[in-house]
Amino acid sequence: MKIHIVDYDSGNLESIRNAIKKIGCTPITTNKPDELLKANAVIFPGQGSFPAALDKLKQSNINETIINLINDGVPFLGICLGLQLMFEFSEEGNLEGLGLINGTVKKISDIVKVPHIGWNSVKFDNSHKIFDDIPNNSYFYFLHSYYVKPIKFENIIGQTNYGSNFCSAYAFNNYIGVQFHPEKSGELGLKIFDNFINKFT
Repeated sequence: MKIHIVDYDSGNLESIRNAIKKIGCTPITTNKPDELLKANAVIFPGQGSFPAALDKLKQSNINETIINLINDGVPFLGICLGLQLMFEFSEEGNLEGLGLINGTVKKISDIVKVPHIGWNSVKFDNSHKIFDDIPNNSYFYFLHSYYVKPIKFENIIGQTNYGSNFCSAYAFNNYIGVQFHPEKSGELGLKIFDNFINKFT
């Protein structure tokens, strides 16, 4: 089983590698398109800004590779920015994203403290396998200043309240994106990775 982690100079690569190792896999970290295309499943870490991450993807020529992998049915887990970058447009930098998901990345309202840092609950039902054996309203760790606003609400599989409700988990076909950080969310975060690898690959 080849589990690849996309390397775009994100600061939390090692914590994701360690989490994947804890569930019995040895991931491959790469920014090379040819190497990514060999993956049985791909994890996109989420840390940093939308403009910087998009720039790194383009420099490494892996922006198109990511689109092709998802369109070709390779299981893909996007974390934080790995969710936001899939959208059509982001208010962070006023830039177009990869355009795989219809909708916009928006700034969290200043009626609450920004960024949103710390533990918060995710409301979901257990119809999606990524949440198998995880209690509804479980707490996960968040660190973000922007959130996604998809057009297709039926693909939202998790919601969180911070000032107002926002999409904290989204899925279509082989793609799953979460706004929270499983690698910083203890045993339940490990369960997210375990479900992704063992139920989608």
